[in-house]
Amino acid sequence: MSTRRTAEVTTDAPDGRAEPGRGTQAAGDPRGRRTGRPRSRWRRALQVVAATVTAATLAWLVLRDTSPVGHFDSAGDKDRYLAAYDEAMREMPAPERVLDVRTGYGIVRVYRYAGPAAATDREPFLLLPGTRSGAPVFADNMPGLLAQRSVYALDLLGEPGMSVQDRPIESHADQARWLHEVLLALPEPAFHLIGLSIGGWTAANLAVHEPEKVASLILVEPVQTFTGLSLELMLRSLPVSVSWSPKSWRDGFNSWTAGGAPVEDVPVARMIEAGMSTYTMKQPQPSLIAPERLRALEMPVLAILAGNSPMHDSFAAARTARENLRHGTVHVYPGASHAINGEHPHRIATDIANFLAG
Repeated sequence: MSTRRTAEVTTDAPDGRAEPGRGTQAAGDPRGRRTGRPRSRWRRALQVVAATVTAATLAWLVLRDTSPVGHFDSAGDKDRYLAAYDEAMREMPAPERVLDVRTGYGIVRVYRYAGPAAATDREPFLLLPGTRSGAPVFADNMPGLLAQRSVYALDLLGEPGMSVQDRPIESHADQARWLHEVLLALPEPAFHLIGLSIGGWTAANLAVHEPEKVASLILVEPVQTFTGLSLELMLRSLPVSVSWSPKSWRDGFNSWTAGGAPVEDVPVARMIEAGMSTYTMKQPQPSLIAPERLRALEMPVLAILAGNSPMHDSFAAARTARENLRHGTVHVYPGASHAINGEHPHRIATDIANFLAG
């Protein structure tokens, strides 16, 4: 069989007519290039891709969240979160006063709890919760803290809770400014800030930018303060960072941060899960505080770290804290998870009392 004859092989078309074969030399192209049907398939594929990209872009433009401030995703979502928040608040003692403090960035909900009568001249504690939660996350710590002095607890602005953001928070200086304005509105001359997780970073960030009313920092498992976040945390947090992820994923993530403890029937955990699924935050992500800024802090700092924290390398964090804090005290609790404040409330209260006495 000659090669010329091979080049004339045809393929039956669906209607029975002969057409140039796919993958063979088409008639009319003496250089042997493939023409016709394969090229048209590529054109159709490119058209489909272009149409898909265009549709996705239009959908993003229509559906993207353009609000410049943090907010609940719907009225129903807000109701669901507030129901979980109210349930968790029942674990807290009754506040002496409930304050809504106006700042340049929104209204901040603050609760005041009276301490012992003999401690009225002591600077009070100010509690800053972790992300996606609220003041009730400190329920287990309140007895030990109230035995020492009065306590203020607030909901972070731009996070789920009773605080309401109404102006963009665009920088870490803004994040410090709204909190400083809260302290200026309160009558006491200074405060001992107790920050948990992101609340720890928030307290340290305030001390970096607006230290005027900060008597001391008590940082409990602070993230992005002495060392960066772990790779495992970043990978695990991605699937639960979207509100439509299954509840079981968020419960699994929260259990992982708490050392594998069950969370489904814990009111504070239900509040945190509701905050993760109902609220869209719009503010800068905390960046790691530079060592030179830690060295510049003039107030005493107590750092309490969890030996088994999934958030970061706690021993690297402890080393950074000891090397850079001029007036620092550092404790690492072996075996503790990121839920350290609920696992060791009595030990934390004792360490805080000893720190302030010193």
